[in-house]
Amino acid sequence: MEARRRARFDARRSRNDLPRKLVVEFIGTFFLVATVGFSVRSGSNLAPIAIGGVLMVMIFAGGHVSGAHYNPAVTLAVFIRGRCASKDVIPYWVAQVGAGIVAAVVAVWLVGKSGTPMEINNVPAAFVAEFLFTFALAYVVVNSATAKGTAGNSFYGLAIGMTVILAWERGKAFS
Repeated sequence: MEARRRARFDARRSRNDLPRKLVVEFIGTFFLVATVGFSVRSGSNLAPIAIGGVLMVMIFAGGHVSGAHYNPAVTLAVFIRGRCASKDVIPYWVAQVGAGIVAAVVAVWLVGKSGTPMEINNVPAAFVAEFLFTFALAYVVVNSATAKGTAGNSFYGLAIGMTVILAWERGKAFS
């Protein structure tokens, strides 16, 4: 009797998984983008630590629910890997872009528009740096968070968070 009740519960839960995943993606992306906005606008040298740290804790909080992509490029990489259903890709992107827009509005409202925009002197170098570090992020996610060998281990949040910190620190010279 208990097994049958549990199976019905699991079946209902799996039918309603997408809205739950989208809420997790929205929350994680919101806090990631908001932290970028707060940290960059503050001019703090510790911005990479704050950004990587918030990404790490959001991955720990939501990784078991949605995969904790929090970035359309990561969703695409996980889809290509075969670990994200095609029916989930567009809804994930909508949740992530929507959260990014809301977070940007909140960050500007809370911190203000003051601040000097970064000057990019070499656009091709900036694009190459962005491509390389986005690739590094997707590579770490795909090989630490979606690999069979890491099933049941959520410590991949540390690897992903550190990737963001290191990418920021090394990539800031280019973009």
